[in-house]
Amino acid sequence: MTDIHPAPTVKPENAFLLADGVHVIPDQGVPLVPNIGLIEGREAVLVVDCGMGPANGATVFDWAQGLARGRRILLALSHFHPEHAFGAQAFAGRAEIIVNTLQAEEAHDKAAAYLEMFKGFGPEVAAALERTVLTAPTQTYSNRLEIDLGGRVVTLQEVGPAHTRGDQIIWLENERILFAGDLAEEGMFPIFPWFPGQDTDLDGQRWQEVLTALEARGRMTLVPGHGRISDQGLLAVLAGYMQDMQGLCADPATELDIPAIERHFTGRHPDWQGKEWIGFAARHYKDVARSRP
Repeated sequence: MTDIHPAPTVKPENAFLLADGVHVIPDQGVPLVPNIGLIEGREAVLVVDCGMGPANGATVFDWAQGLARGRRILLALSHFHPEHAFGAQAFAGRAEIIVNTLQAEEAHDKAAAYLEMFKGFGPEVAAALERTVLTAPTQTYSNRLEIDLGGRVVTLQEVGPAHTRGDQIIWLENERILFAGDLAEEGMFPIFPWFPGQDTDLDGQRWQEVLTALEARGRMTLVPGHGRISDQGLLAVLAGYMQDMQGLCADPATELDIPAIERHFTGRHPDWQGKEWIGFAARHYKDVARSRP
């Protein structure tokens, strides 16, 4: 998949306070820029995702360091994709980098290939990725990890395979705030990285189940991987999209009519961006239907 993208520049000057001690640098609708979070405790701050490439990573680290004012800095990555994780080298040796075991394994298997693939997305993206050093985590965990930042507990939980093999969520129980990574996008069709021959580890059925389980937690403020701040209702909408897509692609004997499927979903969601991801989702669900005994 090749495309031309604008410069994927993270802009901390646009950061805002989501709740007491919880900050967000919004993506501002720029492709390949994620929503980035920072959660404060008395003793440490936790950064959620770090942008693409060394310059963005350094920008995010400097922003975090300014807010930390001498406190320890931790970095949690929602998943291994370049716009979320490939700025981590700026944190190396200066912060703890924490991911779940599945994510660490997936990054080991795929990060180098994704680096080369993303460089093909246009000169601005290739420039952002120049001198990227793939950076290993300093701490991994399985299933669930609670981090006490000092008077504020943050829960990391691995929930993949869904959008990727190794998705993790970042959850603040007391504040009812969820950093969902690319399990949820606002105002755009879900990103289905279904690339036969390169990467087919996503699991649409489990992804839908994860969204439904998260929505069942009730009232929350939802920070999606991309798009505006939302709430638990977005999770239900996205799960519904996946259920509908699965139903349209359930018959293994029929051929995919991607233009018809695109018309179906753009008619239902005329304001959503990322129409190109509809076809990737359809091919995934059709492949799953055909692989069943």
